Amino acid sequence: MEFAICSQGLTRHFDATHAVTELDLQIREGAITAFLGPNGAGKTTTISLLLGLLKADRGTCEVLGHPPGHPAALANLGAMVESPALYDHLTGLENLEITRLMRNLPPAELNRVLKVVDLTHEARRPVLTYSMGMRQRLGLALALMGQPKLLLLDEPINGLDPVGIQEMRELIRSLSWETGVTVFLSSHLLAEVEQVATDLVVIHRGRLRYQGPIGGLGNPNSIELMVRVGDPQKALSILERKGYATHMAEGRILVQASELAGPQIAACLVNEGCDLYELVPQKVNLEDRFLALLEEP
Repeated sequence: MEFAICSQGLTRHFDATHAVTELDLQIREGAITAFLGPNGAGKTTTISLLLGLLKADRGTCEVLGHPPGHPAALANLGAMVESPALYDHLTGLENLEITRLMRNLPPAELNRVLKVVDLTHEARRPVLTYSMGMRQRLGLALALMGQPKLLLLDEPINGLDPVGIQEMRELIRSLSWETGVTVFLSSHLLAEVEQVATDLVVIHRGRLRYQGPIGGLGNPNSIELMVRVGDPQKALSILERKGYATHMAEGRILVQASELAGPQIAACLVNEGCDLYELVPQKVNLEDRFLALLEEP
C-alpha cells in the first residue's frame, strides 16, 4: 500500500506546551482522510509540519515521498490552512492570476480551477463582495492550481452556513472521485466529515487516538446499552468489576453488551445501591466512539 503521508514519532513542542507528540501517520494515497480532534488538539500544528512551515523537534516524516517543504513535494501539493489569504480589492480571477504567475502555470489553469469550484460566473467580481462560501471555494481553487496529487485542507467548512457546507462536501467528494487526488481534511466536526471521508485520524492533546477506516471507529450494526444512573463513577466501578467493557459519553455510560444482558446489568446496579434512571439498547455510532476517545487519559 502506498502512503501520501507517512510519519514516525513526529513531535513539536512550544515552550512547555506539547502541541504534537510521537505522532505516527499513514495516509493512504487516493483516500479522503478526515483529521479529527477538538480545537487545540494539534491539527493545525500537524498540517504546518507537513507543509514545512514548522520544523519538528524530533521524528521523521515524508510527504509524497519527500521531506516536508521539499520542492518536489510542494510542486504536487495544494493547501488551505485556516481561512484563505485573499486580496479583497482584487477580483477572484486576479487572485488566481497572481498564483499562476508565481508558479509559472499555463493560462488555461485559471479556467480549469474556476470551473471545478463553480466560480466561473463570479470570477470578475471583487472578492470583497464574495460570501463566506465563495471565499472558501476561491481558496480551494488556489489550492488546486497545478493539479496537485495531495490536498491539505484545514477546517474548510469552518464558518459556512448549511448550504455552503453541503457545497464544500460535494466538491471535495467529486475531486476525489474524478481526479484521484488524496485529501487530508482537518475538522472538529465528526458529523460533517463522516459524510465525506473514507479514512479517519483522531488526535487529542497532540497524541494519536485512532487511525484507520472511518467505519472501524464504530460498527453501525452492533448494539450497546446506554445506562443513566445517579452516580456514574460508582456504576462504572461496579460494571468493570463484573467484567463489562464500558466508556463514558456526555455523562452516560455505554456498555458493550447485547440487549439480552440488560436485565442482569440492571439487577447488578440496583443490588449494589445505584439509582438506575434509564437503560436503553442502542446502535453504536461514530460520535459516541469519538467522544469516548477524547475522554481517555
